[in-house]
Amino acid sequence: MCKRGNPNWNRLKYQEKKELKRSLIKEQGAICCYCGVRIEPDDSHVEHFRPRNNYPELQLEYDNLLCSCQSELEKREPRHCGNAKGSWFDGNLTISPLAPECESRFEYLEDGSIRPSDRNDEGAKQTIAHLALDIEKLNELRKAAIAAVLDNWEEETVQEQTAIYSQRNPADKKFTPFCSVIVNVLSSL
Repeated sequence: MCKRGNPNWNRLKYQEKKELKRSLIKEQGAICCYCGVRIEPDDSHVEHFRPRNNYPELQLEYDNLLCSCQSELEKREPRHCGNAKGSWFDGNLTISPLAPECESRFEYLEDGSIRPSDRNDEGAKQTIAHLALDIEKLNELRKAAIAAVLDNWEEETVQEQTAIYSQRNPADKKFTPFCSVIVNVLSSL
């Protein structure tokens, strides 16, 4: 439980934050809420979707908490996802990874790049820009994930492959990294 005083994020004990992070990672199938890269407890951080400095009343609301990659940046590593987002939030533009239509608002190309599905979708444009989702590092990681699937792809298995990448691995209950990207590309074939 929290220390004395009003409950807030900074007053949560280390063990409580650790358990919360583990719960979020498990719920997310061990992938980053924004880019889809594999995350583990030591290389991720708890992300306040609506930033706690602007929405202090939501800082302990589970529905406002997500797990994002990049706990600590390596030297010269570009910021992306929650680290790039920082305290940016616009209720009219920021696309929540929890929104049912989230995945349909983005399109991925075989080269790993991301763009809005609808060229006029300002929310998708701003989310891509503020989360730095179209940086070279992420494009290369997505490109490799897509290529691994397409190199072994057979036309008659599109539906089967889509079904596989839409679900968690039964053995470890984790999603495949970049699974939503792979499903998006498969659905365009």
